[in-house]
Amino acid sequence: MNKQFTKNILSAAVKEENRKIRRTRLLVDLTCAMLAQSGFSLPEMLNLVAVVRKQVLIYFPGKENVFDLIYKPRFQRIIRERINSN
Repeated sequence: MNKQFTKNILSAAVKEENRKIRRTRLLVDLTCAMLAQSGFSLPEMLNLVAVVRKQVLIYFPGKENVFDLIYKPRFQRIIRERINSN
């Protein structure tokens, strides 16, 4: 392979990875806003988080531990605050 071809492939891969990261960030931020501002029941909130987790793992297969480390505590905090405020 020539260097330019390899560089183009890597550039495309980086762009795709960045797109997935932006979509994940947007999805998580919107979900957090929905959880914080809605009148969802606890089962509905947990289901919403499960759907988001599934989508994020489609973007990043095999990264369950990363999701659980980064996003799960954020969702749990919001859910706990919503449940305790009622």
